[in-house]
Order: sequence, then C-alpha cells, then structure tokens
Amino acid sequence: MTKKQLAIFALLIVMFSVFSCKDEVLPKPSSYLRLDYPVAEYVNFENKCPFSFEMNSEAVIKGEKNCGFTITYPKMKATIYLTYKPVNNDINKLLRDAQKLTYEHVIKADDILEQPYLDPSKKVYGMFYQVDGNAATNSQFYVTDSIKHFVTGSVYFYAKPNFDSIMPAASYVKNDMQRLMETLKWK
Repeated sequence: MTKKQLAIFALLIVMFSVFSCKDEVLPKPSSYLRLDYPVAEYVNFENKCPFSFEMNSEAVIKGEKNCGFTITYPKMKATIYLTYKPVNNDINKLLRDAQKLTYEHVIKADDILEQPYLDPSKKVYGMFYQVDGNAATNSQFYVTDSIKHFVTGSVYFYAKPNFDSIMPAASYVKNDMQRLMETLKWK
C-alpha cells in the first residue's frame, strides 16, 4: 500500500468513527394520555319532582318517567343514572335493593368503601359507595328521608372497565355525585 492509499484509508476510518457516533436510539416507554378536566361549576337543578340538587354545568340532564334522570358527560362517555322511588312502608326493601345493587360488583371490585351521609337539618340520610377495581360502576349512592322519598344514583362508563385508564374521569364524576348527594333537598 502506498502512503496515499494509507492516508485515504485512515481518513475513511476517522470519518466513519466520527459520523457513526450518535446517541443510542431507545423506544418510547408506553404511557397513558393525560386527561385534564375543567374545574366543576355547579348549578341548581329543580323541576316538578319532589327533590332538587346541584349538578355540574358541563353535564347534560335528561328526564325520564317517574322522576328518574340520566346525567351524561359526553366528553368522558359517562352517565349517572338517578332513580326516584316513593317510600310506601317499604324502606327496608328499598335499602336492601340499593345495597344489593352495590354488592353485586364485589366479584370484580378490589374494595368497596362505604361513606355514610347524614344531614338531619335537611332530613337527608344515605350512603355513598366507592367501588375500586375493574367493576362496571365506580360510584353509587342512595339518599332518603326514611318516610316519603328514596333516590339512588350510580355511574357507568361506556368503556371497558379498566380502572387505571378511567380513573381520572371516575374521580371527576365521583366528586360530582358526592356534590349531588350532599346538595339534595326534599320539597
């Protein structure tokens, strides 16, 4: 090899080593979409039914028969189902039915947290259930005055029940349900 060929060969090795030294390319780790929701603003909802409550202004409410309502959250694909039943000396049956509905989710639930609610000044008594895990519903409640009125509520998402992925939306709607329950007033 001549000196000229040796110099070209050395130059090529130097060029390859300089241009081939790049940062190592790593695949992006899998992650979840960050979901931010607006701060909830509440408005009073009142109609001919024997109760009123505050609800999120972002939600859409539709009336059904017998003072039952659906409160939908279109951006989250979530719906709160409210059911009203008059108490006709059957408060124990209504309470059993509401508790049974919650505990049917025990198969898929990791935990069911019960939070009693009492407001003697408004005569509103009830229970709020937070269902953790991959259950069909994440939050449910019932309220009553024990004499005339009984209201139940539960939230359902129109998505596969994967608690980790719907947790931000479930938490947002859970706060709205608690607000609804705590502001409910009998007429």
